[in-house]
Amino acid sequence: MNIVIALIIFGVIVLIHEFGHFLFAKLSGVKVVEFSVGMGPRLFSIKGKETKYSLKLLPLGGSCQMYGEDEDEDEPGSFNSAPLIGRIATVAAGPIFNFILAFFVAIFIVGNVGVDKPVISGLMDGLPAQSSGLQKGDVIEKINGRHVDFYRDLSTYLFLHQGKDITLSIKRNGNEEKNISITPVYNEKYSQYMIGIESSGYQKLSSPIEVLKYSLLEVKYTVSTTVDSLLYLLHGKANANEISGPVGIVSMIGNTVNESKPYGIFVVLLSLSQMVLLLSANLGVMNLLPLPALDGGRLIFLFLEGIFRRPLNRKVEGYIHLAGFAFLMLLMVFVMFNDIRRIIL
Repeated sequence: MNIVIALIIFGVIVLIHEFGHFLFAKLSGVKVVEFSVGMGPRLFSIKGKETKYSLKLLPLGGSCQMYGEDEDEDEPGSFNSAPLIGRIATVAAGPIFNFILAFFVAIFIVGNVGVDKPVISGLMDGLPAQSSGLQKGDVIEKINGRHVDFYRDLSTYLFLHQGKDITLSIKRNGNEEKNISITPVYNEKYSQYMIGIESSGYQKLSSPIEVLKYSLLEVKYTVSTTVDSLLYLLHGKANANEISGPVGIVSMIGNTVNESKPYGIFVVLLSLSQMVLLLSANLGVMNLLPLPALDGGRLIFLFLEGIFRRPLNRKVEGYIHLAGFAFLMLLMVFVMFNDIRRIIL
């Protein structure tokens, strides 16, 4: 059942992504040859007026195959025959639709759970915050100049910048502003760097405007955390055991369901919604990376076409995207092997 739930979540996220490409391809006059969810062999397909709709075996992705894409083809209805702005919108629509999905899911979560505003409810004995000048009721506005929306911004920042000094910009009594510098210390009990402040917990929001505002901030937080995590990985601070792919995500979804079950179906639904928000925003960010075969790589070529007023060699572009796709498949195999090894061991 956990695998079925995971497949449904993957399917919805990929479907929304590919539907973004599909919708704007149609609006731009581009013929869609095949719209598919999944990869590998087709399980079944339905032929529409001009598009084949397919469900494939492996729920690891999807595709919106457009006529003339990655080919030197300019016939009416082909991808290259569409206006440049239409092609840019078509390529960008997939990730943007993932962010839109994340926003609507965030509305459901924030509306029911509330948010963890960055308000200090207490100071822990024996840790740096106690002697720093921080007080109960202080509102954290910035960490090292970076704006704070949620209390968890602090724990995320401490994890990604382990052991480094921080300066908190706080607001006291509604108007008094202070900057307080603190050196985090490693806590053996919690196995992490801490400064020793306590959160005021999640608070329900009173107005729909606040729910919409904090739902946008939830998406912003997830996107910025994804980008920060990628930079953390590129700087060599993460090891292979901290990288998960589809198999690892299925395992995490299963754990989420099992841990939420004792609290009832509504808590399970909220927990799974949090996974959808995280995965959808992650997919949006990852697809916008400027790498061949990804939407971000394709956008780079389209922007260059706009700058130079002519398309680059389309055959060369096609080969570049093909090479990028092969690399991504090899990376996928590595990540899946890593997931399976970690689960078994």
